[in-house]
Amino acid sequence: MEDIQGNPKRQLISELHNFAAVGDKVRLTALLSHFPSLINETAKNGWTALMYAARNGHFEIVQALLEKRCDRSVTNKSNQTVLDIAKFWGYKNIANLLANVKDGLEPFSLTSEAREHENYFCRIFLDRKSEKRVDSNWLNLKQKQPTSVYILFSNLRPLAVFDDGEDSSNDPRVKLRKLCYEDVKEYLEQTENITLVFLGVELGIEPHLKGSNLPNLNGKSSDEDDGLVAWFALSIDATAAEEFIQKQQGCYFVHPPMPTLLQFSENEAGIIAQARSVLAWDSRYQFCPTCGSATKLEDGGYRKACVKDDCPSHEGVHNTCYPRVDPVVIMQVIHPDGNHCLLGRKKRFHPGMYTCLAGFVEPGETIENAVRREVEEESGVKVGHIRYVSCQPWPMPSSLMIGCIASAVSTEIRVDNIEIEDARWFSREQVVEFLNKRNQSPFFVPPHQAIAHQLIKHWIGMNASL
Repeated sequence: MEDIQGNPKRQLISELHNFAAVGDKVRLTALLSHFPSLINETAKNGWTALMYAARNGHFEIVQALLEKRCDRSVTNKSNQTVLDIAKFWGYKNIANLLANVKDGLEPFSLTSEAREHENYFCRIFLDRKSEKRVDSNWLNLKQKQPTSVYILFSNLRPLAVFDDGEDSSNDPRVKLRKLCYEDVKEYLEQTENITLVFLGVELGIEPHLKGSNLPNLNGKSSDEDDGLVAWFALSIDATAAEEFIQKQQGCYFVHPPMPTLLQFSENEAGIIAQARSVLAWDSRYQFCPTCGSATKLEDGGYRKACVKDDCPSHEGVHNTCYPRVDPVVIMQVIHPDGNHCLLGRKKRFHPGMYTCLAGFVEPGETIENAVRREVEEESGVKVGHIRYVSCQPWPMPSSLMIGCIASAVSTEIRVDNIEIEDARWFSREQVVEFLNKRNQSPFFVPPHQAIAHQLIKHWIGMNASL
């Protein structure tokens, strides 16, 4: 039996495996809806939820897990795949299902390229509770509860402390400084000088799962609505920020955003991406784009309202009233031979750094057309087939990086010397060396937190041909 006491994540994994083993589809799907990243987690014996379901002949559970892109290629400590387990125990219907999926006969794709990938800044452990944003009474109650969590910002810089915990590196990791109501009470009373954004509540369990002893990842109770732990982002001015760190020793407002924001944990990075993007939008849209009057924040920080009563923005739906996200395509361009990729660099990059080409999507433009236009504008290379891989919120200040693999149909490079200063075809062997840092090459690629790094790794794991 695994030692899972005091480890909420291991408890969740154990519950997931138990639901799969006993065939409880309702609880299994509910749990995965809250914690999708658990789907391929293994027990100490290397078994996944899919293996437990196949071992006990639960066809519907196997089917549900496959539809959620569960990885069939995982092997347990006995070097068995889920197909091996289904065959050994004589469940021909499950074995046929797995075999048909393997042969591409199912209507959905389960290749490694198609599985959802979680990039840095993507992880969530909050339910945003958008329906509660308009409930001012509920928000006021949550703001004053002692269990509520506040993260403080000043000029888009989050308040942090150094974490000297179990990180194996020599450099200490950066950790968010989490505050409570009493810590920020004096600022909340100064409504004219602050920005307050409701981020959500810690993920809980649906009512039909109550009594199943499922914890949330932060160990807090979520049995009733009043027990939900709310999170808020609070932005204060520079003077108040300086006074705060004088009183609260051991904390500081991180600067500059890059690369400091890449040093937080995965969980905290997701919260920062949400909070920083909304706060950046608020700071840039102090006046109504329709009439020029001042604006005020409503709906928990997710809507701007013009203070002028007869402004046309009060009629209908206007995208100027809501936080904006700027779509950006970022693409790993593959040489027609399949064994080289195109990487470029801007003048402001550190010497030797090369990365994927990228650019903003223009109005009235598809993702595919944006990829083709940006690659040709920046490098002169023409692109044909394009495939989406994954995306990443990028809170500098508020972009959505749309990661794609693109197949080149020409090879001559002509850089524009405006967006980029150089672009080159790099071989697969060279890129592997960059990733593994096995040589003293003057070239390198972005860190693993960047989607460019993940796109490059994705290509390395692909077959030579798109």
